[in-house]
Amino acid sequence: MMEKTATRIDWIGGSCRLLTATAAEFERTRPFEGLSIGTGIHLEPKTVALLMTLRAGGARLVCTGNLNSTQPSTVEFLRSQGITVFATQTTDPAAHHQSLEAVIAEKPDLLLDNGGDLFAIAAEKPYANLLGGTEETTSGRTRLLPLRERLEMPILVINDSPIKQFAENRHAVGQSLFESYLRFTNRSTNGKRVTVFGYGACGKGTAACFRNAFSTVSVVDIDPVTTLEAHLDGFVTPLRDQAIRSADIIITVTGFAGIVTAADLPLVKDGAILMNGGHFPHEIDVEALRRHPDVTGINRYEADHIETFHLADGRCFHVLGGGHMANLAGPRPLGNTVESMDLGFTLQVRCLERIARGEAGSQSCVVRVPRDIDAMVANAYLDLAR
Repeated sequence: MMEKTATRIDWIGGSCRLLTATAAEFERTRPFEGLSIGTGIHLEPKTVALLMTLRAGGARLVCTGNLNSTQPSTVEFLRSQGITVFATQTTDPAAHHQSLEAVIAEKPDLLLDNGGDLFAIAAEKPYANLLGGTEETTSGRTRLLPLRERLEMPILVINDSPIKQFAENRHAVGQSLFESYLRFTNRSTNGKRVTVFGYGACGKGTAACFRNAFSTVSVVDIDPVTTLEAHLDGFVTPLRDQAIRSADIIITVTGFAGIVTAADLPLVKDGAILMNGGHFPHEIDVEALRRHPDVTGINRYEADHIETFHLADGRCFHVLGGGHMANLAGPRPLGNTVESMDLGFTLQVRCLERIARGEAGSQSCVVRVPRDIDAMVANAYLDLAR
């Protein structure tokens, strides 16, 4: 019997059944032959399965990552496969921007974006051969909508697919944020008071997972209709200030900046834990918290990526992962579940295939995934599951 030492990349690759089947098809059809694809997306093992599927379709890949989520072992593997990677593991926005600029300098034919970073640069520095691409997130859609007239190319928003909404956002984000809280803190959720900011798909999943783990969950959303939905779903819906005052754990999943700021310090409960699940690290204004004159000291648990803030009145509170996306920060960052990303990444490659074949025009600039692609991916997944 021969034994082999395998890696997490091997484990993930073998678990992405839908991407594996799509890659086998692409090896025959070669939809990206002669094209280059620039990517700016979290570089972790599940992304390897995505990128190798694109390469099976004939693409030349030029890659970078996102802030604070790049895993060196993933970069090392991709480079060993001859893929150009500019990413470094950094929390410095300036260093990250340089890697984004390096991708655009290669003038890729298609872009796979996550947060609108690459398309925003392409809008400032347009080049002739850019055909379009995909955007993964709500945050990116919000950022790119005002740029539609300047971009004028097909950009399909993966986050607006119902598959992405329920499989990844509602189910997987909730599961992974719950798992991340346990991984960071090793503390229980039983009997804890949890406040979730945002009741979109990610907020729904997060609130449900913590409630299922025996927490009392409050929801805050700026939309009264959405707040009513949370109320009818059985969650507590206090006014914002009371929701902060009562919380043992505060979780932001809104896609917007400045959800918890230094102005909220008088409200924060002694011992509260703050964590962010949104794409950008600005939902909790950690830098302003660090600079606030009422903060008399900070203990940094470097190996655990936890900061404990001590206040002049004797209270303290804790921030996980520096306010970065908690499920891709901290020790052993696992991200969302394999199955959810297998679905979401297959949506990505099918959308890029559609654009590469010239079957989506400029009228499809920052729009949702076509329904026939949703149906194709759903049927393929169900066929494998039966």
